[in-house]
Amino acid sequence: MLCSAWLLLAALPSVFAASVPLHDSHDHDHSHVERTQLPGGWYQPESHPVHKLFRRAPDDGVQRPAVGSAEWAAPYPRGVPDSSQLPQAWVAALNAAVAAGDIPDIPQTTNTPQTNPVYPAGVNPVSIEVCSATYKCRNPEDLWDAPDGVFASSFDDGPYPATAQLVDFLTSNDVKTTHFMIGINILNYPALFLQAFDAGGDIAVHTYNHLYMTTLSNLDIVAQLGWTMQIIHESTGGRIPRYWRPPYGDSDNRVRAIAKEVFGMETVIWNQDTSDWNLAAGSTTQETIHQQMTQWLAGPKSPGLMILEHEINEQTVGAFIAAFPLIAQNGWRFESLASAYGVGAYQNAASSTSDDVEEASIVDRPGDGDSTTTSASETATQTAPAELPATTSPSGSSKGNSSSGISVRHGYFWTTSVLISSFFAALLL
Repeated sequence: MLCSAWLLLAALPSVFAASVPLHDSHDHDHSHVERTQLPGGWYQPESHPVHKLFRRAPDDGVQRPAVGSAEWAAPYPRGVPDSSQLPQAWVAALNAAVAAGDIPDIPQTTNTPQTNPVYPAGVNPVSIEVCSATYKCRNPEDLWDAPDGVFASSFDDGPYPATAQLVDFLTSNDVKTTHFMIGINILNYPALFLQAFDAGGDIAVHTYNHLYMTTLSNLDIVAQLGWTMQIIHESTGGRIPRYWRPPYGDSDNRVRAIAKEVFGMETVIWNQDTSDWNLAAGSTTQETIHQQMTQWLAGPKSPGLMILEHEINEQTVGAFIAAFPLIAQNGWRFESLASAYGVGAYQNAASSTSDDVEEASIVDRPGDGDSTTTSASETATQTAPAELPATTSPSGSSKGNSSSGISVRHGYFWTTSVLISSFFAALLL
C-alpha cells in the first residue's frame, strides 16, 4: 500500500503538466509584453494588421531622428498625401479587409466647404447600412457619451501656438486632456506637439489634413489615417493611438470600418458642441459659450459630458479656461477622454523586450515600407454592405475567453484535489 501511494505521488507532476494552462489564451495578453506601463498589453488580437503596420517597441533602444529635425520630417507629406504612393503594407491591409467583406460598399459623398456631405440619390444616411455620424446616426461601437459623472476632456486640431497656453493651464491644475491632433500640424509644430505629449497629454488622431472623410476614396482614407498614426508613432517612442475623431464628425460605416479593420482605432464623436471655432469669425461669443457650459454642467450626470472643444487659438482655449472652475463646482470628475474608459490612449504595449518586435518603422524598413503605385481602381471596392458589428465594451474584452479560462482552472483544482485525496487514502490502506 505504501508503494501504491508513492506511485500516485510520482504521477502528480505529469498530471499537473497536463492540467495547468501554460498561457492564458485571452487575445489581448501576449507573452512578450512586460506589464509595467500602460497599457499592459496589445488592445487588438495578434491577428489584427495593426501589429505588423506598427511593430517597433517603445523601448527598443534604437536611436531615431530627433522630433523636429529635417531627418525626422523627411518621410511625411507636406500637403495632402498622394494615395498612389502609400506604404504597400497599408494597401495590403485595406485590400485584405475589403476581400473579407469587412469594408461596406457605401458610395462617397460630395459637398462644398462648410456644408454637410450629401449622399447620392437613394442612399439613406441614417440607415443601418450607412449610419452617418454627420446625420446623427449612432453606431453602437462609436463613442458619443462619457461615463456617468465624467467630464471627458478633449481638444481638436492641434498642435497650434495656443497649445502651449492650454498645456500650461492643464499642468498648473494637475489634469490632462486628449489632444486629437492633425498630422500636418504635428509636422509644422513639432515643439508644441512634444510639449503636449511630454506634459502627459493623451495623443489621438484627427486625420492628416482635416478633410471630410466620407467624401474620400478608401485609399485616401487610409492615407489620412495612416500618415497621422505614423507621425505620432515615430514621435512618441512608438505609441499607437487607439482613438480617432473624424473632422466635422463626418464618418459612416465605411470610414469607421477602415479605421477599425486596417488601423485598429475606435471612432469618437461628441454629445455637446461649443462651436468655439466660430469665435474668430464672430459667429459666437465667449458669453454664449459660457452660458452653454454653465447649462450643460448643471444638468444631469448621465450620460457624462463629451464636449467638442478646440485648441486653435487663444479665444477657444480661453473659453475653456473660463468654464473650468464650473466642472468641479458641479460635481463632475475631470478626465482625459482617452483615459476615461479605463483602458488607456494607446493600442500597443508600453514595453516589450522580445525578439519578435522589429526595430524599424514602416517608413524606413526595407520591403514592408516600400511605396506602391496601386491605384484606387486596383483596390476592390464593390462589396456587399457589412452588418453592424455587435456592441462591445470599451475595453474590447471577450467574455467568452474569460469563461473558458475559468473552466480550465476549475478542472485543474478538481484534478489536484482528487489526486491528493487518493494519495492519503492509499497511505491509510
